[in-house]
Amino acid sequence: IAATQPSTNWHLKENAREHHTSKFSSEELIVRRGQSFTITFNGTERPEQNLIFIAETGPKPSKATKTLATFDISSTASKEGWSAVLQSSSSNSVSISISSPHNAVIGRYRLSVQSGSSSPASLGTFVLLFNPWSSGDDVFMPNKAECEEYVLEEFGIIFAGNKNHISSFGWNFGQFQGDVLNICLSIMDRSLYYRQDPVTDVSHRHDPKYLGRVLSAMVNANDDQGVVLGNWSGKYEGGKNPSSWTGSGEILQSWKKSGFKPVKYGQCWVFAAVLTTVLRCLGIPTRTITNFSSAHDADGNLRVDEFYDADGNHLERGADSVWNFHVWNESWFTRNDLGPSYSGWQVLDATPQEQSGGIYQCGPASRHAIKEGEVDLDYDSTFVFAEVNADCMYWNYDAATGKKTLIFSKSTEIGDSISTKAVGRDDRVDVTSDYKYKEGSREERDVFKKARKKLGLEDKFDPTAPKLEEIEQKPDISGKFKVAGSLEVGKDLNLLLVLENLQSDAKTVNVNMTAWSTLYTRRRVNQIWKDSISVTLAPKEEKQFPIKIKYPEYQQQLTTDKTIQVTALCHVEDGIQVLVKRNITLDNPGIDIQVLGEAKVNKEVVVEVAFTNPIDEEVKDCVLQVEGCDLLHGILELRIPPLKASEKSSTKFKLIPSEAGLKHLLVNFSCDKFANIKTFKMVKVIN
Repeated sequence: IAATQPSTNWHLKENAREHHTSKFSSEELIVRRGQSFTITFNGTERPEQNLIFIAETGPKPSKATKTLATFDISSTASKEGWSAVLQSSSSNSVSISISSPHNAVIGRYRLSVQSGSSSPASLGTFVLLFNPWSSGDDVFMPNKAECEEYVLEEFGIIFAGNKNHISSFGWNFGQFQGDVLNICLSIMDRSLYYRQDPVTDVSHRHDPKYLGRVLSAMVNANDDQGVVLGNWSGKYEGGKNPSSWTGSGEILQSWKKSGFKPVKYGQCWVFAAVLTTVLRCLGIPTRTITNFSSAHDADGNLRVDEFYDADGNHLERGADSVWNFHVWNESWFTRNDLGPSYSGWQVLDATPQEQSGGIYQCGPASRHAIKEGEVDLDYDSTFVFAEVNADCMYWNYDAATGKKTLIFSKSTEIGDSISTKAVGRDDRVDVTSDYKYKEGSREERDVFKKARKKLGLEDKFDPTAPKLEEIEQKPDISGKFKVAGSLEVGKDLNLLLVLENLQSDAKTVNVNMTAWSTLYTRRRVNQIWKDSISVTLAPKEEKQFPIKIKYPEYQQQLTTDKTIQVTALCHVEDGIQVLVKRNITLDNPGIDIQVLGEAKVNKEVVVEVAFTNPIDEEVKDCVLQVEGCDLLHGILELRIPPLKASEKSSTKFKLIPSEAGLKHLLVNFSCDKFANIKTFKMVKVIN
């Protein structure tokens, strides 16, 4: 080889088109494994003779760890290892098609070429990713529309609220934007696994099971100075309220810019959304999943205990909890460690809830294993099984005597309306039946018993088996809260407590009622209201008691999660207590987006955002945040003047779309009285 450095043409456009990597905006070649790519280089004499290529990755490349490959020119691409096939050559340049194996380690590679006995000359670097379009890859996804959604789509919808009232908001995953790929590669190189043993860590990066688990640990800041710091206190000084983010890009960029200090703050959907970005970026098909009435079973007995005092206040006792909703991830890959029936969607959870193997990581747990109660299979199946299946026990706790009395238990409370975004549409799809058999069905109870048995919870020394005080008695009355009217921040909250006497003799009932503002995890923050009533119910009589909580009563107390827990503890004379509870999520007022005119590539288009102040006092500190892939760079922030009672504001701004297709614009409006009013609008961009 001549002493000059060869100059390489990486055929960026053509290779990217073939490898589904055109959305990356990079000057570096980005390709997927198990598929050939073409490069042309010059600076070689008699080029096709005795050329040897060297591809290497990681700190100490070696053939033993499959981080180093040397290969010469062959007549056909190899099925097993790396290979090079001559495409064409002229007197001073040569065109080569290079193929990597289906199970190659992913990451940044250095490529060099050697001719005869001279020393190797560098051709440059390229990045190798997982390949869901290739049937030999562990992440192969046969359905092309699903590949488009779960790898290439940069917009997502995350479901929240509670099971009686599901809401949703848009999220900008932005996995192809700016520096995100480089940040994802940095995340892998900052994990505890890499720090302890870089050579072994890099050699495992061919395996989506391994990377999914490592990245579930790295997206939270616990243990390893990972990307996002969790905060469930309701106080977010020194950082951003978790509800205020609208995309992963800002979070990942902040992490890098700060010198890799954890970004403040996240809650479950932030961890799940960032993990979606990272895994989609690396080529592992991934989606977010929302589980309503999600159990956090801290002690692994598949049971969640909740305690209430005599006034009906929910007590913070014990480590178990039930969240209004919890968001985790599913990623698609094979489970050659468990067998073919366990392949497909795997649960990963980056929210730091319980340690696994000594650090805060969770998964991959096979979704099929969860449905079948195979809680002994790797990884963390017991925890995920409990999230969707735990039984609930509700107790009355007397602090003075330390006595606890079972009020009632429920086996159909947990794991409701498990939701994800539809493929190619902005709709909700219910996937509950992929996690469990129908609630209350024989199969569902059989699976639950099987899981308990596998965990050794069925023997006679079982501390969780019903003791005498746990045997449930039949209540004399039943009760429920009904919502009367709208559930909107700024309006009074109108409820009905409905009590029914189930017996054929009259009953006197003393009812203690409370309402607390909570976080979405149902953690109590402020008491809003309390009241008590005494009622007599004639035989079989049903009575309704209206409850009104006025806006000024709850306005100061409400958290940005906009959630309120209402409880009524009913003490029946000469009978057992009945607990009536309801978790309520209030909606923000609406906000309206209009695109004025046609959206065309590289042409200005005006967007108008309108908001009407629904309350009879002024709102101030109004800020509008806008983001959207291929519609604008970064985040646009606009300050809006204060709005008097019932006043309407209209804000206009300009976009210059950079790419044709269906794009999503995300808008987040906040002021002193309303936090994070979010909406999104699909924008059709034409050439």
